[in-house]
Amino acid sequence: MRELSLNVLDITQNSIAAGASLTEIIVREDTIKKELLIGIYDNGKGMTEEQVVNVQDPFFTTRTTRKVGMGIPLFKMAAEQTGGSFKITSQVGVGTRVEALFKTDSIDFTPVGDMESTISTIVSMNEDKDFIYIRSVNDKEFKFSSAEIKVILDGVPLNEPSVMMWIESHLKEQTEELLKI
Repeated sequence: MRELSLNVLDITQNSIAAGASLTEIIVREDTIKKELLIGIYDNGKGMTEEQVVNVQDPFFTTRTTRKVGMGIPLFKMAAEQTGGSFKITSQVGVGTRVEALFKTDSIDFTPVGDMESTISTIVSMNEDKDFIYIRSVNDKEFKFSSAEIKVILDGVPLNEPSVMMWIESHLKEQTEELLKI
């Protein structure tokens, strides 16, 4: 994939398909170590050890609409190509944890992409789910919680166009603040 944000979108959709009511997406950048960690953690139905192994194989998928599943294998490959690492753990009935560590100084590092639009889209298209997005750069961090926004909006839908625009704008502003060095 051309942007890591698209990998996040794909894996988050897997979480939703697995029945997750809460998905946490973390993007942590360390400019001194030149590393970027992306973690996607959910409380979905989880997987067996065999499924965890199989899901890393591009020729395995639980979907009936196609015979391959490229999301996890491509995310893993993107991390490992930079000299980073990939880890997936899961427990049936508890959820799944996916973590990819990227070396940002590698020529093979895939750009993060438009994470703010990705998060905004995920939130607005899945109003019945909750999402936490944490973005950090070195010692600075911000947190976005769709559950907190739902309380503030008191019944106004998250997919209301003005709300969607505000969420994306808010995420972009927060990210710009983090990236100021």
